[in-house]
Parts: sequence; structure tokens; C-alpha cells
Amino acid sequence: MPLHHGPDRPDDRALSVNPFYGEANPVGGMTEAPPKHRLPDGPLPPMTAYQLVHDELMLDGNSRLNLATFVTTWMEPQAGVLMAECRDKNMIDKDEYPRTAELERRCVAMLADLWNAPDPAAAVGCSTTGSSEACMLAGMALKRRWARRNADRYPSREARPNLVMGVNVQVCWEKFCDFWEVEARQVPMEGDRFHLSAEAAAALCDENTIGVVAVLGSTFDGSYEPVADVCAALDALQERTGLDVPVHVDGASGAMVAPFLDEDLVWDFRLPRVSSINTSGHKYGLVYPGVGWALWRTPAELPEELVFRVNYLGGDMPTFALNFSRPGAQVVAQYYTFLRLGREGFRAVQQASRDVARGLATRIEALGDFRLLTRGTSCPCSPSPRRRAWAPMTCSMWPGGCGSGGGWCPPIRFRLTGRIWRCCGSSAGTGSRPTSRSSSWRTWGGSCPSCGVSRIR
Repeated sequence: MPLHHGPDRPDDRALSVNPFYGEANPVGGMTEAPPKHRLPDGPLPPMTAYQLVHDELMLDGNSRLNLATFVTTWMEPQAGVLMAECRDKNMIDKDEYPRTAELERRCVAMLADLWNAPDPAAAVGCSTTGSSEACMLAGMALKRRWARRNADRYPSREARPNLVMGVNVQVCWEKFCDFWEVEARQVPMEGDRFHLSAEAAAALCDENTIGVVAVLGSTFDGSYEPVADVCAALDALQERTGLDVPVHVDGASGAMVAPFLDEDLVWDFRLPRVSSINTSGHKYGLVYPGVGWALWRTPAELPEELVFRVNYLGGDMPTFALNFSRPGAQVVAQYYTFLRLGREGFRAVQQASRDVARGLATRIEALGDFRLLTRGTSCPCSPSPRRRAWAPMTCSMWPGGCGSGGGWCPPIRFRLTGRIWRCCGSSAGTGSRPTSRSSSWRTWGGSCPSCGVSRIR
């Protein structure tokens, strides 16, 4: 029999030990609380750590039942497998992961073609963490191009740049104006118009206007802003004054709906004044959060000095982003979705959303207690593929008149929450309490069946 000569040497024992290895403490759960505000002194077994985190997350709402979300909450299992395979790939490292970078390039090319770029091969674009970052990048490009044209006046106090938009824009545009010191010129709502007016937008433009933002699929009611009319008004303004004001289309929702359901609507790069377009891949792009896309008509629309080139990851990589490292999983999932659905598949999914939105609107109106602000005829406002309809509405009573103190009526919210669905409410308009009933301020309720609901009974 073999002879054994005592224990291993101390310096050998550490060589094969995984630092994540540990043994369970049978009484630890009875004597110790999980750490909350201080890094624990020692490790936990993986199953113990998992169970602690898992149990904490049980108090979260079910995302499939969340009527207040604007993101995709379900994808096919095959997409989940692909994302798991790519979650450790750094999207910025295009030299190390060239095929992931190639899939990003293909997505940009497909979107350029979908949005009717004059020369899809010449259009430039990039993926982002979402449509908010895409809007920031588009705004930066607008400001830098304006600064170039006004180099003799800017920067100076007399030449403060401004951006024209509707009061209904998503908060990312207010952030952009605040972060980059741009004056936000907002067109207020008026009557039953809850978005931008072409004439009002053109009237706010001057020599310091870096651009006009037109929203395709308003956050509040899903309506398409009249992009073609805005461009025509700016064309007329240029003829009168010589001011050349570009348009950015914030298509966070509608840019992935209109090409399939409203093909005759001219809103995209077919309009020469449209300089850039963004969309959200995790809304109607039908991908888990977070991925967005920003595209420019030609390289001339994106100033070269905004594009940084880095080589310390092993190759010359151009990058235009607000962050740096991020996973490539969402970009891969976007390409998967493009392949999986194609134009016919996207058309079917978006049409199903619109059909249910219309049906829901009809039945809500029939209740007689609400005045409908949208009937789902534009953007059905169901960014999730299983979130079929969203019907913004206003309470027939003046905000606060029923003792709710403003906001939207608690009884509505409690009734929906009592049926498991999670819902939202918000104010829309000027953002401040109105002084009269004619003020552009409303109480909004957002509701939308999700989790596979395919029809309204």
C-alpha cells in the first residue's frame, strides 16, 4: 500500500481553492441578519446569498402585470439564451468582440433603411443604453453644429442656444437643456391639442435655435406630432428669414410603430429637414431594457469632434456615447428580434396592440365616467409586446374637487391595484397647478392589460 507523508505543505493548499468557495453555517440564519449597510466580513455560500437576494426581491411587483412600465417585459426563451451568452461581452470592445460589433452595424443599417435614409449606407448611428441617452447624443450634435455656424458669437451672453419642443416631451429633453445649458422653449398645450403645433414651434425659433424636437408617439397620449407640418413651417421660416433650423424626431415609441402601421405617414428621413432620429429598442423594438438607437442622416449631421477614438483596448475604436463599458446582450437581442419578426412580424405585433387599444378605448368611453383623450389610433402606447393597450384619460371632475388633492383619483387606482394590476397616474401640461379650468393641465390615468392579453372582452 502507498505511504503517506503527512499533510500538504501550507503554500500548496491555497493553489486550488476557489475564493468563492465556502461552507454553510447551519445556525447563521437564526443568529445573524443579512448585511444591509456594511460589506460583510466574510463570504456566504452561493445558495445562501442567492436565497437572501431572491427573498428580498419577492416584494417587487410582477413586471408582467405592470401597467405603468414603458419597457418590454417578455421575450422568447431563445432570446434569453442569447442574452445570457453575451452578457459578459463589453460592447465598447469592438476589437475583441468583432461579431457583436457587426450585429450592431447591421441593426443601424436596418433602421436607416426602415426610416428611409436617402443613402442607408451613408447614414451613421449607434446603439445606446436607451432612448434617453440617444436624445442626449442627438441634442449634443445639434448644439455643436449650431456653435460651428455661430462661432463668431458663441460663447457669449448674447448667444445662448435654445431648443424648441412641446411641453409634452419626455423628461430627458429637460435634462439635456439643464445639463448642457440650453434654453428650453416649450410650446404649451391648448384645448384638445396635447402636443406640438407646427406654427407655434416655428414662432419660437430664432438665430439661437439649435433645433426643433418633434415627438412621434407622445408619452402622454401616444399621438404623433405633425413632423411634416413642422418641417414645412420651418421651410417657410427659412424663406422669410434665412434661418435654417434642423429637426430631430424623438421616435422613442412611434419610430418602431409608424413604419409598419402608418406607412403613408411622412415623418422620417424622407423629409430633408429631419437631421436625426432616435428610438427605444426596449419599447416597441421589443427587447428587454436597456437599448436605444440614434441615427443621423449623413456623417455631416454628426460633428467629427464628438466622436472619440480609443486604442487602449486593442484597436482603434470610434465611440459616441455618454458612458463607456456596457454589455452587448441587448444589441444581440435587438438583432435577434429583427431576424425573428421581420417586417410582417413587427406589423402583426403592433397591429395587435393597436386593435386592443382601440377596443379598450371604446369600452372605457362607454362607461360614461371619463372623457377619452386618445383612442389608440396613433401609437397604442404599449411598449411591451405583452402590454397591449394604454388609454390615457381625464377625470370628469376638476383635480382636487373630489378631495383627492390633485393627481389622479385614488378610487381608480385602488380598484385596479386590488385586481393585482399595477397602474400609474401623472399630471400633464405646464407642470404647475392651473389657475383656471382653461389651463393646459390634466389628471391622467394610464391603464393597460399586459401579460398576454390579446383582446378586450
